[in-house]
Amino acid sequence: MMACCLKDELLCSICLSIYQDPVSFGCEHYFCRKCITEHWSRQEHQGTRDCPECRRTFAEPTLSPSLKLSNIVERYAAFPLDAILNAQRSSFPCKDHEKVKLFCLTDRTVVCFFCDEPSLHEQHQVTNIDEAFEELQRELKEQLHALQDSERGHTEALHLLKRQLAETKTSAKGLRSTIGEAFERLHRLLRERQKSMLEELEADTARTLTDIEQKMQRYSHQLRQLQEGTQILQEKLAETDRHAFLGGIASLSEKLKGKIHETNLTYEDFPTSKYTGPLQYTIWKSLFQDIHPVPAALTLDPQTAHQRLILSDDCTIVAYGNLHPQPLQDSPKRFDVEVSVLGTQALDSGVHYWEVVVSEKTQWMIGLAHETVNRKGSIQIQPSRGFYCIVMHDGNQYSACTEPWTRLNVRGKLEKVGVFLDYDKGLLIFYNADDMSWLYTFREKFPGKLCSYFSPGQSHANGKNVQPLRINTVRI
Repeated sequence: MMACCLKDELLCSICLSIYQDPVSFGCEHYFCRKCITEHWSRQEHQGTRDCPECRRTFAEPTLSPSLKLSNIVERYAAFPLDAILNAQRSSFPCKDHEKVKLFCLTDRTVVCFFCDEPSLHEQHQVTNIDEAFEELQRELKEQLHALQDSERGHTEALHLLKRQLAETKTSAKGLRSTIGEAFERLHRLLRERQKSMLEELEADTARTLTDIEQKMQRYSHQLRQLQEGTQILQEKLAETDRHAFLGGIASLSEKLKGKIHETNLTYEDFPTSKYTGPLQYTIWKSLFQDIHPVPAALTLDPQTAHQRLILSDDCTIVAYGNLHPQPLQDSPKRFDVEVSVLGTQALDSGVHYWEVVVSEKTQWMIGLAHETVNRKGSIQIQPSRGFYCIVMHDGNQYSACTEPWTRLNVRGKLEKVGVFLDYDKGLLIFYNADDMSWLYTFREKFPGKLCSYFSPGQSHANGKNVQPLRINTVRI
């Protein structure tokens, strides 16, 4: 009520708006300079001027500006009236006189209605001290709650980082041991293969040298016999007495018996080819049987295959068939909506690795699935449903089938994917099998037996995605 009354006192009775350049002219009433000037312009033919409020007339009125009223109007326009009326005397009065105090929320400062320049706070949010106190109390409490929430978040983050720090150090220590053991095994295999090959070389060398020495002894003995026979013949031929010459012919044959030998020796090259050529490749092939794991020769289970999937005779290749579904007997094992098939082998321990050729395809999904997964109807391929897979989609995009999907950073197009399972450690890792670069890792506590999972995706009439998925079998 007080606010309305005060506002009424600041209204021009002609335009009914807040005074603009208020003036007076002899009576105690005030008007906007523009309003009273226009009012008098309509009375020019009367020769007199009157006051619209009291109707008092003036012959030659002089308009006098009211500086005090102008100042009040200016301050009223800059500061909200309810704040002014509700303000109490401040406990920290102005320097020169004790006046009511306001608070500018925009500038966050105490304002004196009478002392401060109103234009400094025009269009600002100004209120009285009590309301400002409550408002800022509320804001600061909200900030306090936000800081406390952030503090809890940072505390939890630090605990998490400390745990990650400890786990990383432990993991790195274990990985250093794993890498060392892997290379030490290779070094040991290489040393063993080197020792075996050197022993084999020594045996071949000794055998060859013995054979050569034996042949040299035999041919040396035969040579001496040949030389003796030559000497006997030369002596016989040197005889000039015909009767003596002819008389000794019969005994000459006995003397030459066993002294004539045929020479059929040919040069035999040492078996150097056995130890030269692509020696490193030869060694690698000999080591392959001792390396674990190597790409396993998995097979697909026809009893789980969707009716539109076509499997090769050896169950290592699967393709989507565009023809009518095959007349296969339905069973709880068979996928009836998802064009999928499982591997025959069930895995529940140990370390395993296999490779899948995915070249020239625009859609596929591979990975692992629990042996007991649901195979009927539309299935969500995600860990909570028992599937741990990666997928190629939209022709050139790769993702891990997490919740939601995780986009994989793959350069170029995958030709062959490696799948590594360490069941006991709960690790499932996917690789680009061409260079063994890492693609994605699932870390899970597997609850039961797992089967390899394959989906070649649907092929299209335009010829896209018609290539099969093929289990890569490495033969040495």
